[in-house]
Amino acid sequence: MNSSSPLIDWLLESLELDASLFHVGRYCGGWHSSTHGLARASFHVVVQGHCWLHVEGQAHGVQLNAGDALFLLQDLNYRLSSANDAGLAAQLPRQVMQALDPHADEGVGLVCGFFHFQPGLSDLILEALPAWLILRANDPSSSAARTVFQLILDECERVPAPSAALLERLSHLLFLYVLRQQVSHNPDLGGLVALARQPAFSTLLQQLIEHPEQPWTLENMAACTGLSRSAFFKRFSEHAGQSPGHVLLALRMRHACQLLQTDHTVEQACAAVGYHSIAAFTRAFTKSIGVQPGAYRKQHERR
Repeated sequence: MNSSSPLIDWLLESLELDASLFHVGRYCGGWHSSTHGLARASFHVVVQGHCWLHVEGQAHGVQLNAGDALFLLQDLNYRLSSANDAGLAAQLPRQVMQALDPHADEGVGLVCGFFHFQPGLSDLILEALPAWLILRANDPSSSAARTVFQLILDECERVPAPSAALLERLSHLLFLYVLRQQVSHNPDLGGLVALARQPAFSTLLQQLIEHPEQPWTLENMAACTGLSRSAFFKRFSEHAGQSPGHVLLALRMRHACQLLQTDHTVEQACAAVGYHSIAAFTRAFTKSIGVQPGAYRKQHERR
């Protein structure tokens, strides 16, 4: 499965996230489960049996079978359940998960966890994606993802217990496959992916990524695309859903984060992304990333 260009690959690789497990086990009988209200993105991988997904506003439930993976990129009002009827699903109790049993012939086995996306560029990439995504085991384009799923299944059968760290990493990898599938087969994606698919704008994005230190203005960004200032701003904002300045800031802060993660000083990162004032850089970085650059650097030194 190939994405549209090296630039789009770069955008997908720039999506920074951590995965953490909260459930690995099996539900039996009548049940429902949901993470709604926790303000978290989540994932649910079906490793045994089947269950039903009910999302508020959707007329019908969606069946999830063994090998399918559900990724909820927003805090949606949803529930997973043993019932295919939404009304009945809402009435069923929440249950405590039982241990996975590879020989069970009833119930459903799930690997569930949360995603935490780093602020900044990741937010702009996520805005273009649907609120929820399903990776189907029987999708012909998902052969590589099925290999990852088999690794998840093998780990779930590990005695005496599966490794949470390994399941988190494999679930993260499974999500990257579903992202590439979306980019390859969903022509309606907006945001930075839509920009990267436009030749004029993809050239500009490449320049912004390679030369974040340049004194980019609206005029010279427009000149890079061959458009007038007003036409450039209008078309860029329509495709990206964000202003050129907002996208430039996200790309600069992404580069600054990479430098700070690799033992560069705050002063070096500041200069490398086009700021002539440490104070101005610190304000921009803190507003975008949520922590001051010096503190961010120390966090990654500890890691």
